[in-house]
Amino acid sequence: MESIFHEKQEGSLCAQHCLNNLLQGEYFTPVDLSSIAHQLDEEERMRMAEGGIGSEEYITFLQQPSGNMDDSGFFSIQWFNLNSLLTGPELISDTYLALFLAQLQQEGYSIFVIRGNLPGCDAEQILGIMKVQQQERPKLIGENEAQLSSGMG
Repeated sequence: MESIFHEKQEGSLCAQHCLNNLLQGEYFTPVDLSSIAHQLDEEERMRMAEGGIGSEEYITFLQQPSGNMDDSGFFSIQWFNLNSLLTGPELISDTYLALFLAQLQQEGYSIFVIRGNLPGCDAEQILGIMKVQQQERPKLIGENEAQLSSGMG
């Protein structure tokens, strides 16, 4: 068990501990996450300014506190299940993430950790601007047809 990295909870730095435990090393400090959050805030300001710095939306946006962090140690991170058997991506809450990973492991699935710099993508830019809320969980491919044919739809 000594080879498994486990960062214990300090204060309200749940995001830091979650990321470091997930990545299996001391990759993020509170300063690192704060810096990332400030960068996201600046990106959001620049994107909002594209609509005009005199616009009502921009002025309202500037009056709101950061959605990416606060002084309590909260950092906004969103997780997604990208299972190719689902009809679309599934948003996973911070609370459910550990349970979800444990369930996958118990069912015999492998969980891989990717280290290093990944190429940017459009989704990353969009998520940097807004927090996503999922109205309905995506279904497994063919789940609707199976329910309809069994009379459960």
